[in-house]
Amino acid sequence: MRTSSDQTLDVLALGEAMVEFNQQPDGRYLAGFGGDTSNCAIAAARLGARAGYATQIGDDVFGDQLLALWRAEGVDSRGVLRVAGAPTGIYFVTHTAQGHRFTYRRAGSAASRMTPAALPAGLVEGARWLHVSGISMAISDRARDSVFAAIERAHAAGTRLSVDLNFRPALWSAPQALATLRRALAGCELFLPSVDEVAALTGLTEPADIVRWAHDQGVRHVALKLGARGALVSTAGGAAGSVPPLAVTPVDATGAGDCFAGALLARLAAGDALEAAARAANVAAALSTQGYGAVTPLPRWSDVQRVLETGL
Repeated sequence: MRTSSDQTLDVLALGEAMVEFNQQPDGRYLAGFGGDTSNCAIAAARLGARAGYATQIGDDVFGDQLLALWRAEGVDSRGVLRVAGAPTGIYFVTHTAQGHRFTYRRAGSAASRMTPAALPAGLVEGARWLHVSGISMAISDRARDSVFAAIERAHAAGTRLSVDLNFRPALWSAPQALATLRRALAGCELFLPSVDEVAALTGLTEPADIVRWAHDQGVRHVALKLGARGALVSTAGGAAGSVPPLAVTPVDATGAGDCFAGALLARLAAGDALEAAARAANVAAALSTQGYGAVTPLPRWSDVQRVLETGL
């Protein structure tokens, strides 16, 4: 487990962490944890990266539980601020034949009250990667300002920026999301969209067109998530490459995209080339669907390495 005395981070994720209640086959709810960028940080830590998290949580029992979670997972919490009188967000996951569905209770949450001044000095500057998402920017105007303040600090310090699209129409309109995304992608090192999300924002549906559009916005590397079809990776000015999926029968896909992001960043930080990192991330994301919840099924590096080496 990493310790907070090691000040250099491979990945610093910024956003909202939440408590999860995931419906089980018998109808009961299993308590756990979620939040896309927190999931990403934990996934990266489980694959061996030095990961940190920046957010605000409530001064409540759920906040206590999240701090205990990050401590247990070896995720640096120097960027976590507790806010008296503000709740920690929660959400519920239900499952149907069409997939999983989220119901949120996050209005007025501590994370939605983030301000640029709350992010500790030197934290972004001391990380190799800053990871944010569309959800990080959508939960409130103040949170969006905080994300862009962190992005500006990252660009100034040479910290590479990773953006996971994670468009949620319940949080903001497509035009607002697209305008904000264009701003975030200027100078972005790594962009992680899915086809459905980009189609909802731009109307583009062909993977090659989506990758070209992303590079036109200023993105250097793209890892387009294709679900059961794997991924398509591309570097500006270079050729795109397809990354095959790992065939599994999913139990719960909650957080699989976040796992992909965290695993990809962990392997890039370890020195892998983009395509090799994406292969590992595909395996990690597939393995994460074999149990319930966003965090509990996240694999360790030994699990991913075994599949990469043996296919089992």
